[in-house]
Amino acid sequence: MPDTEQALIAALKDRDPAALSVLFETYADKIYRLAAGMLRDDVQADGVVQNTFLALIEKVDTFEGRANIGTWLYRVAYNECLMRLRRKPDADLDEADEADVMPGHFTDWTTLPEALISSAEAAAEMERAIARLKPELRAVFTLRDVEELSTAETARALGISEALVKVRLHRARLALREQLAAYFDDRARV
Repeated sequence: MPDTEQALIAALKDRDPAALSVLFETYADKIYRLAAGMLRDDVQADGVVQNTFLALIEKVDTFEGRANIGTWLYRVAYNECLMRLRRKPDADLDEADEADVMPGHFTDWTTLPEALISSAEAAAEMERAIARLKPELRAVFTLRDVEELSTAETARALGISEALVKVRLHRARLALREQLAAYFDDRARV
């Protein structure tokens, strides 16, 4: 199997199924997490993964290598998610009304017991809080803090500036902190 990205792309262009398999194994779960986070629908997320890899098969010959293949796949998946969100009658994709979120609750997270922070219940609460973020904030948060892409990689994947990635990540983290503050305050007092 090819060991460099260029060799992998060349193998894909030669229609080598093993190359597609390597990319699928590497990125399918990551793309699914991005899509599930944005769409909040497992069936739709599966569709995004499928359409992303179909696009790869159909358009690999046009891939120029200006970004790495993972960034390209994230971009395709993100665009597919946005298309699906726009089809929803209640889609909320306008950021014009977003003001910086200033937390109303201030919790000293360092004083919380590790067992409380790492519990399954806390993880489920975090998932619910992430799901309540606007799609643009969820996408940036997922790529930066869950998938651990760099700011530059996230910007390329989403087709936005690095500055906007930083702003959205800041807003996402503040919103999550605000949402989780009451949850942890209640449990810390017990």
